[in-house]
Amino acid sequence: MTSPGTGTVARPLQALANDALQDRIEGAWQGAPDRPAVDEALARLDEGRLRVASPQAGGSWVVHDWLHRAILLYFRLAEMQVHDVGPYQFHDKIPLKHDLAAQGVRLVPPGVIRYGAHVQRGCVVMPGYVNIGAFVGSGSMVDTWATVGSCAQIGCNVHLSGGVGVGGVLEPPGARPVIIEDGAFVGSRCIVVEGVHVGEEAVLGANVVLTASTRIVDVTGPEERVGQGWIPPRSVVIPGTCPKRFPAGEYGVPCALIIGHRSARTDRKTSLNDVLREFAVAV
Repeated sequence: MTSPGTGTVARPLQALANDALQDRIEGAWQGAPDRPAVDEALARLDEGRLRVASPQAGGSWVVHDWLHRAILLYFRLAEMQVHDVGPYQFHDKIPLKHDLAAQGVRLVPPGVIRYGAHVQRGCVVMPGYVNIGAFVGSGSMVDTWATVGSCAQIGCNVHLSGGVGVGGVLEPPGARPVIIEDGAFVGSRCIVVEGVHVGEEAVLGANVVLTASTRIVDVTGPEERVGQGWIPPRSVVIPGTCPKRFPAGEYGVPCALIIGHRSARTDRKTSLNDVLREFAVAV
């Protein structure tokens, strides 16, 4: 549909509805009471109709800072309550996610998915934790004691191994969350925080630590290439150290080493062990 005489394409009704909700949240952030708008924003996050960050054409991502504000407002307005869940009792402002069977999500006790997080059909959450505002794509595994922080964006068919720590972010509004794209494998006890972006089908070996300031060194060519905050798609990464001089002397500080890339024969998830063996990567 086009507007007469303008040639512009009318925005979908859902987009217009989201725009109206955004205006109300921005008003509430400035001090105008609007609890229904805050509740509606959280409901849309919980149902996956909205995401704190969303992929765009060309591989870029956009962060919707007004949804950060909606979550912060929800914390401000919600009251502490006691939640009895079988033998467990919780005392918190945020309820747990409900109707998991209808949503096709497997949650193993005592795992927790908080209300306001969206976990797509086919996901498995072992005794781990998914925080408010997070998004976990279909077919992904959140393994035992792995944590998905607030607003983190996890793609489809991602494996977060035991003890992985994916950081969360709520403040300042608009801060970039951790993004782990489709098909990535994150090895045991990895830490990924401070808005680090892990590209599609990348493999992180056990104990890799990625922060905004971590040096990421590609050692696959004749000369090293150094970056920060971004793991390219299909990279194979292990923990390493880089020398750094301090007043007391020179010491090794943690870095991440890109030592190779997945080959065509390791495209299938069932062949992931092949790539780990090929590069002698611990998981």
